[in-house]
Amino acid sequence: MLFKRKIYDKFLAWKEETCGKKALLVEGARRTGKSTIAEEFARNEYKSYILIDFARAPEEVRDYFRLHLNDLDTFYMLLSVQYGVQLHMRESLIIFDEVQLFPKAREAIKYLVADGRYDFMETGSLISIKENVKDIVIPSEERHIKMYPMDFEEFCWALGEEPLVRYIRDCFERKIPLERSIHEKGMLIFKQYLLAGGMPMSVVAFLEGHKDFGKADLEKRNILALYRNDIMKISARYRSKVLAIFDQIPGLLSRHEKRVVFKRIAEGSTAEQYEETFFWLSDSMVANECRRANAPNVGLSLHESGTYIKCYMGDTGLLVSHAFDENELLEHEVYKQIFSGRLGLNEGMLYENVIAQMLTANGHRLFFYTHYSEEKRRNDMEIDFIISNNSKTKYKIYPIEVKSGTRYSIESLLRFKGKFRERIGGCYIIHPRNLAVKEGILCIPPYMTICL
Repeated sequence: MLFKRKIYDKFLAWKEETCGKKALLVEGARRTGKSTIAEEFARNEYKSYILIDFARAPEEVRDYFRLHLNDLDTFYMLLSVQYGVQLHMRESLIIFDEVQLFPKAREAIKYLVADGRYDFMETGSLISIKENVKDIVIPSEERHIKMYPMDFEEFCWALGEEPLVRYIRDCFERKIPLERSIHEKGMLIFKQYLLAGGMPMSVVAFLEGHKDFGKADLEKRNILALYRNDIMKISARYRSKVLAIFDQIPGLLSRHEKRVVFKRIAEGSTAEQYEETFFWLSDSMVANECRRANAPNVGLSLHESGTYIKCYMGDTGLLVSHAFDENELLEHEVYKQIFSGRLGLNEGMLYENVIAQMLTANGHRLFFYTHYSEEKRRNDMEIDFIISNNSKTKYKIYPIEVKSGTRYSIESLLRFKGKFRERIGGCYIIHPRNLAVKEGILCIPPYMTICL
């Protein structure tokens, strides 16, 4: 089962713009569909292609890179014979799949691209981890692109709901609510996305099982096992810390204050001791980190805090399976409670995670904001997410509050709006209700996050 993915258009742009002068490096977490979409692109857009999967490639193929890069005629001849594919000048694509397993192939990109005969694409998981590149020269002839799990829009496409997405976008642009029954349909599909997630194999199992969440859950648990296996292979210097944070993500997000409190992980722990941990989780795209912006009016990344971090799972469907074992999903009636809106704090955890996932897929770095009032002896402002327009001359920020219930307070957002009004381009509340405007704040249903 092949799904329409947005990244395909980016592949087309790369092919047209670079004309073989840059290889395309597709980075992403395990099982996001990198290999599938790369091969589909090769099949549709080239006269022929070779896919070298370094998880399975025979040793003689690896030897071609060791022995024949100084004689590319022989190198390409051997590849052509090995894979039974006729290569055509400027009309063939060679894919290095799981390239992180054989860094020598990535290093060879410099010479292969300079030769100019064919186009090259690389796909890999956990590619920029230090262990995978420490002994090679990173080629400058690469264009990097990140691939995420299927976003909500792609999930709708998989369900055959393209008209719904167009209608959602139109209503957002016009700032009008959806027709009531269509809003309810949008929320129903959104909750399916929340539970099944955006990992393609999970979506395949969900659809082929006639929307069976149990079948999707089996696929997600296999992926989680792969992630744990990847963690066990990293440097022993920080392996235990990565595993500790990975295992505690559901617990961290189930608290009211979702940021990581390091002393709760281990007595005497500090943020500095976990710096490599969050680098690994974020760089591998297993998790999406969200850092506190100390001075949102100046710039988000200029004044970010490394000691205040929230850590979200890269895919919310995986978070559901990570948070509940198989028995808990049934005994606690998690699916039923999600659809009825009665999961309480855990539902808030899932809502916030899926919004983080959707914002990340839209290209935003994640920041949050808190302000402690000495007078009140508590936080009097807590903003879940802040995004920006990234403009260097007309910089604007957009605070976002996520509400999983229909009853909530907007006091914190109003205080933030008052304090930073000169820099604010707009304020959003994401809630289960239809689109509305309250005190200058645009309140949108969660499925409209694709429009931000």
